[in-house]
Amino acid sequence: MKTTAKEIIAYMESLQNEEQRRILMGFFKTGPGEYGEGDEFLGLKVPQTREVVQAVPKDFPLSEIPTLLMSRWHEVRLCGLLILVAKFEKLATKRLENDEKAIRGRDEILTLYLQYAEQANNWDLVDLSVHKILGHWLLLPSNLGDKDYKIKLLDDLAQSPCLWKQRMSMVCSWKTSQMGDPSWCLRYAEIHLHHPHDLMHKAVGWMLREMGKRVSMDLLRDFLRQHAHEMPRTMLRYAIEKMSDEERQYWMTIPQG
Repeated sequence: MKTTAKEIIAYMESLQNEEQRRILMGFFKTGPGEYGEGDEFLGLKVPQTREVVQAVPKDFPLSEIPTLLMSRWHEVRLCGLLILVAKFEKLATKRLENDEKAIRGRDEILTLYLQYAEQANNWDLVDLSVHKILGHWLLLPSNLGDKDYKIKLLDDLAQSPCLWKQRMSMVCSWKTSQMGDPSWCLRYAEIHLHHPHDLMHKAVGWMLREMGKRVSMDLLRDFLRQHAHEMPRTMLRYAIEKMSDEERQYWMTIPQG
């Protein structure tokens, strides 16, 4: 049982795998000029990190999490994020939705998550955490502010110069769409429509596809009727991936404006 961040880090360092480390550094584009430039890996697979998280005691203090999130090691940062996810989910059950102590706890976790958002500095770190913390929080009671406050918070992420914060503003809608609210996905898909980075093209298309699957294919088609002519090809391909061959061909032949 690892009871401090330092113990967790020491244990994870003991699992280092050089061959896997080289593979991950290539996969996550850590070379000069690439989006993950300078990121360092131990060479652990995600299930190994999840095992570490499961072994962390339930009362593991939030005050220890920043040490994990500030680690040089990618997998240790992921561990810190997944501990926050586990803590948030325990406070976000149907039974605790309106419980005042749970609301305060969720707000505290969300605040810590956003404080260290730039440490989620690769797409997997964002994608494995943001919808389960920020996305779920958007649709739950909060003492931090009302829906206008939440929109402003996401707008600030979307307008940040940090690519990973921008991705957070989009991928958090995975959860809101799962919970039946398409508004977050549609708003931030439109905001990021002309984003220059391929990673955001994929994120927007993916979230539109999920919104169509979870909420309404007609809403997805409405969005495409308005924007298919100006969507980057990758974004459009991701958005229509689950449609029939015939319908995919229809959308892909719309002239680029």
